[in-house]
Amino acid sequence: ALFRAAAEVVGKHGYKGASIGRITERAGLAQGTFYLYFESQQDLFDQLLPTVGEEILTFVTEAVHGANDIFEVEERGIRAFFRYLLDNPGFFRVLNEADVAAPKAYEKHFQILSKRYLSAMQRAVERGQIKNYTKPELEVIIYLLMAARDYIYVKFMRGQKRPKPLPEWVINAYMRFIRNGLKGQP
Repeated sequence: ALFRAAAEVVGKHGYKGASIGRITERAGLAQGTFYLYFESQQDLFDQLLPTVGEEILTFVTEAVHGANDIFEVEERGIRAFFRYLLDNPGFFRVLNEADVAAPKAYEKHFQILSKRYLSAMQRAVERGQIKNYTKPELEVIIYLLMAARDYIYVKFMRGQKRPKPLPEWVINAYMRFIRNGLKGQP
């Protein structure tokens, strides 16, 4: 309950506006209860992004389960990612402000995310779905894809009171780029 409340409060007010009082009030708990689980506000912040990040990774992983190839994985993944954001519009504020407010959490989140993404890409290489990319090049690719999602969010969802689903043509343009770019033609 505290993590969920913290994600909502940080998503709305930022880390600076996420007081223990606001978080416990949102969670429906007494303020003293907070200290049964966390040593300090910073302790919560240091755990928040990896916890919320794991939630979104689980959501996306479930959505891509059973996909036939890396391209279907990527399409199902981007669709799930943006579906998650419809229900959790504060995620990007939690993510982006963590760089300053909780840098250890930020680093941990990206280590977990990049490790999983790289594993999926390496499996696609082993299956012959992606060709002519080295492991270091695949690492560059996954960071490009993660950045693309961030900026697609900025362009099409950020600042809306009630985020709307991503337009289908945006997904189609993203996937056309993925299908053509990952073929690995020199």
